[in-house]
Amino acid sequence: MTTTATLHRSRWSVVGFLVAVEVVSGVLQGFYTPIFSDIARHLGIRDADVNWFEAAQLVLSALAVPLLARLGDLWGHRNVLLLSTAVTAVGSWTLALAPGFSTFLVGWALQGAYVVWLPVEVAIIHRRTAGRADQHRTTRRAAAFLVAALETGVIVGALTSGALVEATSMTVLLCLPAVAVTACLLVVWFGVERDRGQASGGYDYAGLGWLTVTLGLLMGGLIAIRLLGAGSPVPWLLVALSLAALAGLVRFERALGERADGTVAPLIDVRTFALRAQWPVQLTAFLFGMSVLGAQIPLSTFARTDPDVAGFGLGASAAFVSTLIGVYVVTMVVGALSLPLLAGLLGPRVAMVVGCTLVGVGYGLFLPLHDSAGQILTNMGVAGVGSGLLVAALPAAAAAAAPAHATGFATGMTNATKTVGGAIASAVFAIALASTGSIDDPALGHAPLSGYLTVWAVCSLSALAAAVVLLVTRRGAGATPEGGVSAG
Repeated sequence: MTTTATLHRSRWSVVGFLVAVEVVSGVLQGFYTPIFSDIARHLGIRDADVNWFEAAQLVLSALAVPLLARLGDLWGHRNVLLLSTAVTAVGSWTLALAPGFSTFLVGWALQGAYVVWLPVEVAIIHRRTAGRADQHRTTRRAAAFLVAALETGVIVGALTSGALVEATSMTVLLCLPAVAVTACLLVVWFGVERDRGQASGGYDYAGLGWLTVTLGLLMGGLIAIRLLGAGSPVPWLLVALSLAALAGLVRFERALGERADGTVAPLIDVRTFALRAQWPVQLTAFLFGMSVLGAQIPLSTFARTDPDVAGFGLGASAAFVSTLIGVYVVTMVVGALSLPLLAGLLGPRVAMVVGCTLVGVGYGLFLPLHDSAGQILTNMGVAGVGSGLLVAALPAAAAAAAPAHATGFATGMTNATKTVGGAIASAVFAIALASTGSIDDPALGHAPLSGYLTVWAVCSLSALAAAVVLLVTRRGAGATPEGGVSAG
């Protein structure tokens, strides 16, 4: 009994250390948003050039997640968490000390290594609870706490930067998140015990190169759509080439995984990805990424649009936009903390269906209801609860549906597919929100209302499509390859 209690305390002490890491992750995600214009002035660039930071980080994130997730299965998840934290720290200090745009761009891309933290942490918890009858329930519960910590960090980061931006220099201000990430290195080093990878084989360098080419072509096509417009053949050629490269990558990785000698482990475990219990979770992550990563900037610009000039919008101040973000984050925390209860009552798969439905309904409400602050807050509150459910549920569901040697890969891929979904949505939204007039004339340079309606419709339909996918595939998602109960 004493041994059981000790193990229980040890397990949750590790969760406590990981919660601290997720608070810092949230700080990184919330700290910079209120001060992007100040950063632009600090670097001597236009506000529009800040968008290149997001593009660079999306590219690195899409590459880093499957890379680091696979290394977690080979080397041990704690080692990969430590490595990604070190890379994030280097990126954060580069931001603080960057002399100009190019260096800042490199630092911003490197800082994107933090995107692997949550899925790797879920894999650590899932591995530590192996052999327990309540393994999946415990993993979901811990994931809910981690997401709640992340969203708390977002609020702390946003409030801190907003409060201090006028009181100190930009260099000192940007040092704060760098210090926090550096402290994370100590937390992981001393607080998370060493583990060993359970996957066998060497590293798939050829697959990494092929994946880099595939994602590079895709991201290049999306950026070309932003720069050249949808009427140019160049972006569509790049997208077509990326799809062809993807087909070749899948064939290569499947053949590598089927080799009898097992000397090299494939970067992308196609067999795990294609499991009946696994691929619906990954497709859900892709569709969810369209709203959770693609819709926040359009929401902010809509709220700031002057209705006397454009005929729509709220004409809101930056303070109101901060309030809007705060409401969204708080409702995400509520959604994340509701996951254990809903999963216990309805089952994990139906809980995710509820999350997708709430996201779909929340953004769908924007189509008729977008004329007042109360309507906007209500819509985002509904979508926020659903988003919190999904952020917490997806890594846990992926881990539950994967064999023991591929939990890191499965949880990491939920972030990778979510990132790609967000990148595609971002390009579509950029086209939809093209200015209706000259950018030199504030009265004509606003985005059209039809563009915002397109954004909300895409977010709503993609989330509802994910709910349908989960419902349709629920019957065949009962068992993992090793005989365990899956996420649905």
